[in-house]
Amino acid sequence: MPSSLTRYTTPATRPRPGTHPARRGTESALARTRRARRINRTLARAYPDAHCELTFRSPFELLVATVLSAQCTDVRVNQVTPALFRRFPGPAEMAQAPQVEVEELIRSTGFYRAKARNIIALSERIVGEHGGEVPRDLDSLVALPGVGRKTAHVVRGNAFGVPGLTVDTHFGRLSRRLGLSSEEDPLRIEKDIAQLIEKSEWTMFSHRMIFHGRRVCHSRRAACGACFLAADCPSFGEAGPTDPALAESLLTGDNVEHLARMAGLDPEEES
Repeated sequence: MPSSLTRYTTPATRPRPGTHPARRGTESALARTRRARRINRTLARAYPDAHCELTFRSPFELLVATVLSAQCTDVRVNQVTPALFRRFPGPAEMAQAPQVEVEELIRSTGFYRAKARNIIALSERIVGEHGGEVPRDLDSLVALPGVGRKTAHVVRGNAFGVPGLTVDTHFGRLSRRLGLSSEEDPLRIEKDIAQLIEKSEWTMFSHRMIFHGRRVCHSRRAACGACFLAADCPSFGEAGPTDPALAESLLTGDNVEHLARMAGLDPEEES
């Protein structure tokens, strides 16, 4: 990494586990803010194409897809929504949809009865209270059936360009492992991160954190020894193996070589 970037992005070094100031409780608030923003800049280099991985063409499609994504992968939702939206393309059509038909179309996403009930009900509210248009403001969105803050921030950030922090399971897990929040409650995590990351970066920071959680910092076994954030992570070595070769085998996604190089590894030499 060029020396001019070292102070702005995380250096590709692997520390001794348990030695980070945040782990020892000696990190100041200012140092934590600087580290959080350095992490964000490093994530931006790692995932320049970070984006919402749900496929959508309108705010309504994104809203429904996000509701369907609860306890379900984005890949599965993207397999289901084309047929759903061909049959019921907008709020007016979805509001009149027979629940049993919607249930069959979304069955593979899990919890399909509750999800079908919610997307029909939220469509009715959109038609009846918002003139058939998905509302932009947070309070109106979370008032819709089946819509919480996470879903609202996804829609506002990706359909309307309003900055928001999407605290899903990946975001929450990484926030704790990186020592940016000690909270379990999504709202408290959101408030902690809002104090650290510039508002203009909230939506993209969310995407980058989620990308990293899916590709490197896995829930059960993180690729610690092949993580380019190791030097800035107080949990290095606690969530997964520190051996570079073993950790590299845990990397996933379509840019594994790029991620490994950012961590200071040479995939060609490893092979």
